[in-house]
Amino acid sequence: MDLFERIKTRKGNIGQYASQAHGYYAFPKLEGEIAPRMKFRGKELLTWSINNYLGLANHPEVRKADAEGAEKWGLAYPMGSRMMSGQTSLHEKLEGELAEFVGKEDAYLLNFGYQGMVSIIDAMVDRHDVIVYDSESHACILDGVRLHMGKRYVFPHNDMENLKKQLKRATALAEKQKGAVLVITEGVFGMAGDLGKLDEICALKKEFDFRLLVDDAHGFGTMGKTGAGTIEHFGVEDGVDLHFATFAKSMAGIGAFIACSEEVCNFLRYTLRSQIFAKSLPMPMVEGALKRLDLLRSKPELKDQLWTIAKALQNGLKEAGLNIGHTESPVTPVYLSGSVNEGTQVTMDLRENYGIFCSIVVYPVIPKGELLLRLIPTAAHTIEDVDYTVKCFKEVSEKLASGFYNDKSFAAVE
Repeated sequence: MDLFERIKTRKGNIGQYASQAHGYYAFPKLEGEIAPRMKFRGKELLTWSINNYLGLANHPEVRKADAEGAEKWGLAYPMGSRMMSGQTSLHEKLEGELAEFVGKEDAYLLNFGYQGMVSIIDAMVDRHDVIVYDSESHACILDGVRLHMGKRYVFPHNDMENLKKQLKRATALAEKQKGAVLVITEGVFGMAGDLGKLDEICALKKEFDFRLLVDDAHGFGTMGKTGAGTIEHFGVEDGVDLHFATFAKSMAGIGAFIACSEEVCNFLRYTLRSQIFAKSLPMPMVEGALKRLDLLRSKPELKDQLWTIAKALQNGLKEAGLNIGHTESPVTPVYLSGSVNEGTQVTMDLRENYGIFCSIVVYPVIPKGELLLRLIPTAAHTIEDVDYTVKCFKEVSEKLASGFYNDKSFAAVE
């Protein structure tokens, strides 16, 4: 069979809806400055789908740093990979400040979060080693695990008893193969908003010999007393061996980092293929990240405001009778029951008639008959935004329960 012929019948889980969904439910275009209100198809909507947790995307100091960095350096400098010709003092400065902030000996700056995590897993383990990971891990972790040429075991989400079972299996196999064990989980699970049980996982080190890698993309900047992340929230800085986070959420930028011991960090500098064979992060982005990190550390009121909005939103939704699951972070899921068709109609109703934009997740990403609307509160939202959203969600959920959306068909929006 011709490779291109095959794709006509192999469109993937989400791609099967492309002809109807593209441009509206999938690949929508939000326009205007990043803010709680943005334009969608020419209409201003209250937006709950931007991972701009601390509201830094359009903070005047950030915009100024970004503009000055671009004017000073352009977007080309430095040319080449870090290893060959792309190393600068500012890259090293950012790494030092990140390491200090999260309480590790060293940190290594990465161009992107997704490819960084994939490459970290690839670098840390070989075919003799065994990976044990949470079943609800992010796609970047799953892709990294798929690259692993050795054995891997998965434990049901946050199931500590099953994790112990998998660790016993992994330990026995690793000893037989003269390998090691790497456990991977997340600080904040980005879809449901619940936390990885980092304290309980770290406690298992008394019983099992393993290293722990934590993806804290949604926790960095939002969790912990200073915003250093879920690791700080649980007080397990010493128990987490590899602390990974991105700039794409709280920092409202591009890039990521891995923080760990100096020895391991130096190993990764010379081993991470995604960095060795990629151009260095452009200088304006490095300077911009330094400014964002400075604001994250020096303005705790931004995190406080985020949590004020998040708690108001979550408490309001619960009081209105809506199911938000077990979120322990700003990530706010709203669980509803209905078909894919009903889910698309709920989304359209929210956008067209209520002026609210949020992300929807339907089957086959989640079980058939379930719908998930995910809201991301930010420090830039207001209590008025929250009150209006709670009111609208209550109305929409009541309409869904009454069967209002049953006779409406899922069709592309012109």
